[in-house]
Amino acid sequence: MADCALRICVVGDELVAGVGDPKGLGWVGRVVARTAPEAPPTVMTLAVPGETTTALGLRWDQETARRFAPEADNRLVVALGRADHRAGVSPARSRLNLANILDVAQSRRLPVFVVGPPPERAADAEALAELSHAYRDVAVRRGVTYVDTFAPLEQHDQWLADLASSSTGLPGQAGYGLMAWLVLHSGWHRWLELPADEA
Repeated sequence: MADCALRICVVGDELVAGVGDPKGLGWVGRVVARTAPEAPPTVMTLAVPGETTTALGLRWDQETARRFAPEADNRLVVALGRADHRAGVSPARSRLNLANILDVAQSRRLPVFVVGPPPERAADAEALAELSHAYRDVAVRRGVTYVDTFAPLEQHDQWLADLASSSTGLPGQAGYGLMAWLVLHSGWHRWLELPADEA
């Protein structure tokens, strides 16, 4: 099997790039480190800080198409941030934007994995919870795996402490580690058709 047999593009905002992580790994790097170490996938992060789902919907297809290969097992991770909430995008519009992304991906026979937005310091928790629920509903209706990072972390002491100590409001090493754990334990290996990492 060639090194490029499994090719994954991860699209999203600054959380995809691991901004704020002193180790520079973010949740994506930590997940990749625990994925098929004997034949690691080719993973490309395509992050735009502060990006809404509207902007993401306009760019993801063209950007990922340039990185996928005809002979590879190409897959897409859509990592949804909190920009829609900050920008005042309505939950109905956010739902539609994600639905359009998933529908286009599925029309291209592109397996998709969706990671929802985590809690934010000094944000309207109820509105963000509603947004996460809306994203989950869109994904589930299309048979796409959705990782809820909001509900498990909203009251998590380590997550809250990590955000409280951050000057940027972004997670640090502990916070990204928690996000990675949630991804790894929410069907990641099953989605990739790989043996699960039990550790």
